[in-house]
This record gives sequence, structure tokens and C-alpha cells, in this order.
Amino acid sequence: MYVKVCGLTDPATVDVAVDAGADAIGVVMNRTSSRAVDADVARSIVERAAGRIDAVLVVNDMPAADAARIAADLGFAVVQLHGAYTADDFAAAARIHPRLWRATSLANDPPLQVGAYGEQFLLLDAPKPGSGRTWDLSSLADAGVTGHWLLAGGLNPSNVADAIAQAAPWGVDTSSGVEASPGVKDHAKVRDFIVAAKAAGTSLT
Repeated sequence: MYVKVCGLTDPATVDVAVDAGADAIGVVMNRTSSRAVDADVARSIVERAAGRIDAVLVVNDMPAADAARIAADLGFAVVQLHGAYTADDFAAAARIHPRLWRATSLANDPPLQVGAYGEQFLLLDAPKPGSGRTWDLSSLADAGVTGHWLLAGGLNPSNVADAIAQAAPWGVDTSSGVEASPGVKDHAKVRDFIVAAKAAGTSLT
């Protein structure tokens, strides 16, 4: 089970995530998010993650090519384009940065084939990303999504195992579900989430 902890705002949480066995951390650089960080903070987090874990730049309100340039400049391993980005946007970003993830919601009626826009992974989130709200996972039963896709939306240490059992994703992503307050990660919750997700993933094999 691939596990990503998103919305990091400090380098110390990188160490917690790595030590607990996470596969990726996410850094938000949207203009309006409560979890957004500036370039200096982002660089410090990426430098702490380098060679240890995938560092993912998460954006939803800037041109895709601009996001790719920022990711390349700061050293991010991955760019996660979240929301209403088009296949042309992904093509523009791919010319600058090779690893792209596509994040969306079933509410947007997106193509559910992983790689439909040339992305490496697909992330399926709640209709309102970052809200911490769970969503109806039963809708995934007939969606036909396969391949390397991550489940997100309201996941926390107490519900991630059930969500994995119900949806059978390749990976999971959490942000608000492991926070003490918006943008401030609770390190105990981060550890508990990763352990629970990894254990639940093992039970699927």
C-alpha cells in the first residue's frame, strides 16, 4: 500500500513520515489554501525528503506549466495537478517535469483510466478537496478504476483500514485527518495512519 501524507508545512514531519514507512509527502502551494507554503519552506521540506521519500508539489490554481517549473526549480519528484486541468495542461507540464499525478473527484465525471492524461498515478478525492469529509465509496464499485490510483478524502487513522477494504485502492492519501489544526500535523496521528494503512494493504494481498 502506497501511503502519502499531504499538506506538510515543516521539515520535521518528513522525518516522522519516513520513519513510519510512508512513500510520499505532499506540499501545497495553492494561493488560497490554509496549508500553502512559500518557496523557502517548500525547498526546506524537499531537501529533507531528498533520496528518502517522494516529495509531491500539489497545486490547483496555477497554470500547469508554471507548477512544473516551480517543481523543477525546488527539486520536487512529482507534480500533482488537482482539479480542472485538461489533457493539454498535462502535456504542457510534461514537457518540463516528467512525473505527473492527476487528482480529481468523481463529481467532475473524469476519465478513470490511469494515464488518460499521461499521468503516472490517479488520485480520487472527495468532492471538496481538503475538507476532511468522507465520501460515498460505494460509487467506486461500478466506476471501473484500475491501476495505480490513490484514495483520498476524509481518511484518518481510525477509518483508513475500512476504506481500503471497501475500495481496494493501490494507495491512500491523507492531510486533515492527521492534523492537530489546519496545516499543523499531529505526529502521533501521522504514525498511526501510516501503520494502519500499511497493515490494511497487506491484508489485501
